[in-house]
This record gives sequence, structure tokens and C-alpha cells, in this order.
Amino acid sequence: MIETGSADNEKPCNNPDTIPVNVVNSITETIKEEEDIARSEATFRYTVQNISQLKEQVLSEPCYVRCLPWRILVLIRHTSTPDRQQQKALGIFLQCNGDCDSPGWSCYGLGQLKLLSYKPDGEHLCRKLHHMYHPKEDDWGFAHFISWKDLMDPENGYVKDDCVSIEAHVVAEAPHGVSWDSKKHTGYIGLKNQGATCYMNSLLQTLFFTNVLRKAVYKIPTVGDDSSKSVAFALQRVFYDLQFSDKPVATKKLTKSFGWETLDSFMQHDVQEFLRVLLDKLENKMKGTVVEGTVPKLFEGKMTSFIKCKNVNCTSTRVETFYDIQLSVRGKDNIYESFKDYISTELLDGENKYDAGEHGLQEAEKGVRFDVFPPVLHLHLMRFHYDPQSDASIKFNDRFEFYEEVNLDPYLQEIPQIPAHYTLHAVLVHSGDNHGGHYVVFINPKGDGKWCKFDDDVVSRCTKQEALEYNFGGKEDAPYLARKATSAYMLIYIQTSQLKYVLQEVSENDIPSDLCERITEEMRYEMVRTCGRKIRCRKIRP
Repeated sequence: MIETGSADNEKPCNNPDTIPVNVVNSITETIKEEEDIARSEATFRYTVQNISQLKEQVLSEPCYVRCLPWRILVLIRHTSTPDRQQQKALGIFLQCNGDCDSPGWSCYGLGQLKLLSYKPDGEHLCRKLHHMYHPKEDDWGFAHFISWKDLMDPENGYVKDDCVSIEAHVVAEAPHGVSWDSKKHTGYIGLKNQGATCYMNSLLQTLFFTNVLRKAVYKIPTVGDDSSKSVAFALQRVFYDLQFSDKPVATKKLTKSFGWETLDSFMQHDVQEFLRVLLDKLENKMKGTVVEGTVPKLFEGKMTSFIKCKNVNCTSTRVETFYDIQLSVRGKDNIYESFKDYISTELLDGENKYDAGEHGLQEAEKGVRFDVFPPVLHLHLMRFHYDPQSDASIKFNDRFEFYEEVNLDPYLQEIPQIPAHYTLHAVLVHSGDNHGGHYVVFINPKGDGKWCKFDDDVVSRCTKQEALEYNFGGKEDAPYLARKATSAYMLIYIQTSQLKYVLQEVSENDIPSDLCERITEEMRYEMVRTCGRKIRCRKIRP
């Protein structure tokens, strides 16, 4: 990964590597010899010959990144100086997917353009850029990369035998709106963006990759259920399609069965409420079946709330269960500080003394202690808060660090027999403000540190840095982020000792045959209905 900066930065690179003679006669030299055109980054060079005779723009041969062709574009530009004098300059741009005529595609990329010096002690001239490429802006760069005078100055060593060499480094996200085969490049597929579902796609992917839950959902009896009315059957269909389809999966029937079909429905309920309602529906549907108790077994933890008087022997306790934990972000540097804050005690004194019954009003300490953490731990980061002045919810994009491995033993009342060591499984991310924004999720499907980014219908491989560090927050507009105010709002950890159990393999043999038959029949019916609509459309056309 290269360093990033604004597109206006210009500086010499202290990298005096010389260019081999055999590069001069080469139009394009690929620095990284990789056959994987789906790769996320690459470096390539372009040597422009007869630079003194250049009149029209010239393009390098393509270098493929994220299955799109990237080229170096070089041209001559005449610009005006502050005193209105004409000045000749060399313009250098990075072009993405320039030959594509299709509308609606986009690809976010960042990189570096470098004009190379042939002198052993010369300094390369570097400029960095980042841009959301699309059909109307398929190239981005610098109209005045270097003045013609500085380019031709022998002291700089940029020209040799009337040739100049330019190196480009590209880092790109997976594109949208063009042919990107998520299944081929990652082994997984995404969910269609059907609008008005906010965080739902991200959350559904995390539940799908909680393999032991997926296996249990398949075994819920749903014979006779309508997938547009039964949450369980609709979820079975979504999971089945995610596992066996090659194309992005629709969720309309699931949202319809849930009763939240409008944007307002999702905006009025946060991800925590949605998850609780969904798990509650599944838990109720599992009662009396072979998978009864699966939901609490996976997600339920226990904590003890207490009030302890300071001056008399009086303590009140209450054991509570939880399916998730809300952690404060504001004023906290990291996840450990948030847990420490969660179990900190509150002093009840003055007008807020505790009524201790026969002991009367007493000074007391109030707090909670964790008894047991569940195998699958859902942590909601409190990024959104109600602001009474504006009578609206506002987002805190403060920097908040979390880690791939965490030890939660210090936050339990007693040291557990099995350590409360956890491995990060998913990071749910929001970009933008409280009025909407964009939702994606980064998932570590096998718990082995190999991460994927799930952005609605597009799934791509990504680095651990992209999954964790880039989502700490604290930056409104970082070059390596395609969208502003990007930060994690939910984390999912799996107890390390339970990884093999929770992420156990799910095969077709784990799906009841009658469920497979009903889903196949439903798919056949949908295909016939779709074909019928197409035939009717052809007849209607004049």
C-alpha cells in the first residue's frame, strides 16, 4: 500500500534507482508480473518515445487492476501563467476503463504517478491522486505535471534519447456497474441493493457466515410457509441462494416478511433492534424442534447488576441475560477502554442515595459485572446519539481502535475455565452522517485472517488494514476512503476456542431434502413467471 495525499502534492522522490537500458525501447513494462487481473493494486511503466515531437495525447498499454484496464495518459498542455504568458507543460493522467461505453459504472482508485529520472543521483518527480472514476470522468491527473522547461532541463535527467519514462502505482476498490464476478474472485456472492434497507445486507452476510446458525436455520420446519410472510422460510431462501447461486441475491421477500419495507421503517429502528427482532423470531420458530436453543447457545451472555451500600451490609443483585453489548465510543481510545467504562461503578449519594429499605437512604455503588460472554459476541459501537438541541440523531466519527484478537478475562467477575479470548469475525461499517450514508461489512469468513469486503452486490478480497485500521474513524475525508466519515459501528467476535464449532462447514447434505425441493420449486415458478412477463412485453411492443 502506498502513502496517499491530495492530488495537488508534488515532490521529488528520493529514490535514485536508474532505469535499465532495455526499458528505453519498451512501451510498457509491468513491474509486478502478476496474472491475476482481479488484483487490488499494481505498478507499471510507460516509456514515451520522441517526446520532443509529441503533438497529440498518447496512451500506454493497459495494466489490469480489479478486472479493469488502467492506462497512463500523456499529453502536451499550454497553460497561462499569472502574468498571462503561455507556458508549455507535460500533462500526465491515470485513465480507468476508458474504452467502456456502458453507463453507470464506477471504481474508486488512488495511486501515484512518477516521472523517472535517468540520472543515477537524480530525483523522480512524484504526484499522488485519488478519484472516483466513472463514465464522465474516466481519467484523473495533472494538466501541468511539469513545465516543458523543467522537463527538458538536462540537470533533471528526465529525458534520454528523446524518451521519458513514467511509472504508475494503482490501488483500486472492486468496481460497481461492470462485469465483476464476485464468486470467481472470492468464492462468495453479494446481496442486491434494493434500496431502503440500510444496514440489512451487511447484517445478513454476518449471520450467513455464522455457519452453525445457518445450519440451524436450514433445519427449522417451514413446510407450508409462504416466503413472503414467513421470516424463517425467507431467510432459508436467502441463505440457500448465498450458498449456491453465482449471482447477487434478492432480499425483497425477506423484507416483506419482516414487515419493514420502507426506508422509514429501517431508519426508525437501528441495527441493534433489527438484529434482536430477527433473532427473536428465529428463536420462537425453533422452539419444539431439533434446533431449539441454538440462538441463546450462540449469542446469550450473562451479567450481574448490583447496588452495594458503603456503610451498611446491604447489597442488591440481579442476574440479566444479554444478546449484545453497547460500547461507548466518545472519549474512548479503544475497545478495552470502553469495556473498562462499562463495568465502572456509579456513586449514589446526596439527593441520589439508594433506598435500602430498613436501612433507609444510603450511599451506595451501582454497577454491572460480566458473568459469561457468549461464543458469538455482538458489540454495538455507540456512534449515533440523540442531540436535544437539534432534536435529531448525530454521528460521532471519533477514532476508536479495535483489534483482531482481544482478551476479555479482566472484565469477568471470575477467571473462566476457558479463557475469554476472542477473534474478530466481522466489522460493520457506515459512511456518511445520520441522514443515510452507505453500509458495507468486512468479514473474516474462516477466522484465518483472510478478509473480504461485502459491498451489497460486490464482494472483493481486501487487506486486514482495510478491514480494521481504515474503519477506526477519526478522519472525515481520508484519501484511502472512497466515502467521507467512514467508521465501524458494530463488531462481531467469536470466542477463539469456539471458532471450529461456530465456523463449521455447511454442505448440501446439511439441508433437509424437503427444503431443497421447496426452494427449487419456488425458483422454477419464479423463472416461469419472469419468462411470461417477457413474452407479454414483446407482444405489447408495437
